[in-house]
Amino acid sequence: MSDKCQDILRCDPEDLRQAMSIHTRKITDSCRDKDCIEDLPVYLTAGSQALLNSSAGTRVRCAELISTYIDVEPVAFDRNHYCIDVTFYYRVIADTIVGSARPATLYGLAVFTKRAVLCGEDSCAHIYRSDTRLYGPDGMTRSYANRPTAVVEVLDPMVLSSRVRDAGDCTGKESGQIQVPDGVRSMFDEELSISQDSRRLYVTLGQFSIIRLERDAQLIVPVMDYSIPTKECCDNPGCTEDPCEMFSRIPFPASQFTPKGCDYKKDGVPCHPGEDG
Repeated sequence: MSDKCQDILRCDPEDLRQAMSIHTRKITDSCRDKDCIEDLPVYLTAGSQALLNSSAGTRVRCAELISTYIDVEPVAFDRNHYCIDVTFYYRVIADTIVGSARPATLYGLAVFTKRAVLCGEDSCAHIYRSDTRLYGPDGMTRSYANRPTAVVEVLDPMVLSSRVRDAGDCTGKESGQIQVPDGVRSMFDEELSISQDSRRLYVTLGQFSIIRLERDAQLIVPVMDYSIPTKECCDNPGCTEDPCEMFSRIPFPASQFTPKGCDYKKDGVPCHPGEDG
């Protein structure tokens, strides 16, 4: 593309012979977070709650993120910023001891909501797509005219600790009657025990997440060539790369065979036990 072309919309066609107009999503703002979610109540299934009420000890095994609800609303008095409310739904699996039998498995739901405020820029365009299925009272298609799209990337949480509290203990972070979507409820075999008149399991989770706002944008980009795949199609799971061929490309780990001096430390541990350095 010619260096003389300062305004891309007024360039000579000859200067644009290696350019293409594309539609993509522009990231207007983003943030990352490291949340330590303390004493999050776990709403067990009915059968699991009955086991917890008579258990002698309980330990949370793992927590899995099963669903996320995202809501985007403009911030009052600031047209360029938007409030993103994100609700995370976790399936929590725990082991509990009842009598002298081997540990039984408990299943439950934990819910965590967080908020972020990001710059989404301003737009007056009304965007409609062929897959839009929002209808108003008059039957006309509706679209959120100038709101950006929120995207949340999150890892499964780490279980940091857990505890059981008896009914009537108000030290936990109860949020009253929670609203659980039908799709989340259907992921459990039994009804969830939401009432606060029984023992409650609490869990502390650690979670890493990235939140960003995106807007549709049309860009002109330089083009070298169309992208054609080089990988051949595979019609069965057994046609993967030959393992010996893959192993042949791994360099020989000569450093692993090289003797190290006695002052060498691996991961901060001295060569000889008992040495400090």
